[in-house]
Amino acid sequence: MRILAAGDHFVRNALIADALRHDLAGSPFELTELTLPWPLEPFGKVSEVDEASDAEDALIEALDGVEVCVTQMAPFTERVLAAAPALRMIAVCRGGPVNVNLQAAEARGVRVCFAPGRNAASTAEFTIGLMLAAMRRIPAAHRSLADDRGWDGSYYTYENSGLELEDTPVGLIGYGAVGSRVARVLCAFGAEVEVYDPYVRGDVHGMRASSLDALLSRSRVLTLHARLTPETQELIGARELALLPEGAVLVNAARGGLLDTGALCDALDSGRLSAAALDTYEQEPLPADSRLFSTPNLVLTPHLGGASRAVARKAAAIAAAEVARHVRDEPLAHALT
Repeated sequence: MRILAAGDHFVRNALIADALRHDLAGSPFELTELTLPWPLEPFGKVSEVDEASDAEDALIEALDGVEVCVTQMAPFTERVLAAAPALRMIAVCRGGPVNVNLQAAEARGVRVCFAPGRNAASTAEFTIGLMLAAMRRIPAAHRSLADDRGWDGSYYTYENSGLELEDTPVGLIGYGAVGSRVARVLCAFGAEVEVYDPYVRGDVHGMRASSLDALLSRSRVLTLHARLTPETQELIGARELALLPEGAVLVNAARGGLLDTGALCDALDSGRLSAAALDTYEQEPLPADSRLFSTPNLVLTPHLGGASRAVARKAAAIAAAEVARHVRDEPLAHALT
């Protein structure tokens, strides 16, 4: 069997190769490699697929005679799939195979699987970090010393002192793999956790909100963990931000499209919100003229929530396990076609 590892500078080919050798021990295979430029070059839309490296020609050449491809960012467009008649499986090292034309793959009998949950712990931890950074003004305090402005005592005044999590009402929108972990950690901090997720049944860490508006009206801190769908596009806009208590803090490490960025900037400029922290954006990379760069009390990070070494290793391991199931002709655990 010929397998192509089409890794990048995060899910590296060496990690994919090690995972395949572990899971396919005793099964002969020939491994070839293609290194894609992400994240040193941003992903984007490639023909009809999303969030992929613009490398159709290189991928077509590398797929010659290949039966299985393990990748995170390879653009499996209809053109690529049509040029790879030997291909039988694509194992995508991410939470959803948005870089694969699923209809074209299914029409050609190509199985497509993915790696759900690989970054849940990493994103949950990063969310808590963003929350603390925004609430306690950690980046601004760092800059006040690093920029040689001296010891700024104003950070210790009552007006400029930050919030703490203990006994603070924190609202979570979304209670999936990430949101549930965040809720559990917040409970350990002693926060008053409230969850809104109409698609989740059963117990949650903390209380369950009866409605989104009810959650917003009580949330001194709001953190977003919903999936981005047509229903949740700009779920939090000017009306919703106005329902939050005066001086609330907002955190978004989920999807940028959940939030009306202009409304957020307005709320921060007016002082209606005391702080916010964002890791994801409607447009990535952020344009140079983005209003976010000039908005006060805002912590910005470049979509790093899922960027841990453990995530890269987990992604490769999940994909390799799926390849092993394919080789043994067993049902795939996370298949879409």
